[in-house]
Amino acid sequence: MEKFKTDYSENKKIHCGFTIVELVVTVVVAMTLLLTVGALLAGGQKAWRRTYKSAHKKIKQDAQNIMVTFGKMGRKSNRLNYIIYEVHSGSFESVEIGSTEEQEVVSGDAVEFRYWDVGLDAEDSHDLLEFTKTATAYAFFYLDGDELKVDYGPYPPGAVSGGGSKNIAGVTTVVLAENVSTDPDMGAFSHTTINGVGQGSVRINVTVTDPEDGESIKVMTATLMRNVWPR
Repeated sequence: MEKFKTDYSENKKIHCGFTIVELVVTVVVAMTLLLTVGALLAGGQKAWRRTYKSAHKKIKQDAQNIMVTFGKMGRKSNRLNYIIYEVHSGSFESVEIGSTEEQEVVSGDAVEFRYWDVGLDAEDSHDLLEFTKTATAYAFFYLDGDELKVDYGPYPPGAVSGGGSKNIAGVTTVVLAENVSTDPDMGAFSHTTINGVGQGSVRINVTVTDPEDGESIKVMTATLMRNVWPR
């Protein structure tokens, strides 16, 4: 019995390690997993880049800039002292209201908001309560070629004095957006009048186009002027 046990232990063999076939299969499986993970990572990175680029395209930033600036300036402007202009060969002329008996939509190529850029102090050092002082500054929105611009300047005299060319003295010009176009049948700016009087809600309607891929964004918004002076 003891001899049998000794013979059995001598004949027993223990195999360690991998065969060449097992090694090749393991390497192939590992490479397949790595390639799969790499493809997923590359695809995710491309998708992230597309999403980021789409969200931060210049036309989207320009469209947002137009809406924010136009809305902010309109809300703090004098409802009784804004003007919509038409442009003819570089000459700005205030839009004539065709009717004084009914509601009418009046449009133009530029709009001039007039507002107060100083605060009312206890002594009223700026004479803001004077009935003749309806604003201290203006913001003039207009198209210059395919650029939408806004001029900031002191009032009086305002953006356009008596029609003609716009004022350039003491003016700061900001480009809000590039590659901007308008509907050929109407101007970029419009408002509704009742009995020939504007209601203090001015609309903007422009299109911003990406010159690289042709994608366009239509910007349509309105601003409501809440300040009225003199009352």
